[in-house]
Amino acid sequence: MKKMKENSILWIEASGFSLLIALTWLTEVIHIPHLIFGEAYVPVWHRAVLRTIVIVVVWTWVHQATRRLLKRLHYLEDFLRICSWCHRVDHNGEWLEIEEYFNSKFDMTTTHGLCPDCMEKKLKEIAVAKYPPAQ
Repeated sequence: MKKMKENSILWIEASGFSLLIALTWLTEVIHIPHLIFGEAYVPVWHRAVLRTIVIVVVWTWVHQATRRLLKRLHYLEDFLRICSWCHRVDHNGEWLEIEEYFNSKFDMTTTHGLCPDCMEKKLKEIAVAKYPPAQ
């Protein structure tokens, strides 16, 4: 989906620059200045070539900049925003519990457990509560 959006943006951009190039050549071919302003018709092909080169250079620069921006945007979109206080997840502007998020986004069931670090910490807390240090 992301790749399709990226390609459509680049295709629209390419269409616009192609239209500029076509208009540059049509100006010389169908004598637009002569038709609109009544200027004498003198085809200047090197002017059309120079304009085309300038348009292609600008197009290349804009295309590369757009690709970099889209790549960065897609990279940033892949971040998962989690509240640092309650650990809920932002999903399309709605803050969901982590379990709800995984159920809605990935169609999976979640369960709970303890990682080894937390297990060790909790066991120490239980031991201290059960057998307080002698004073």
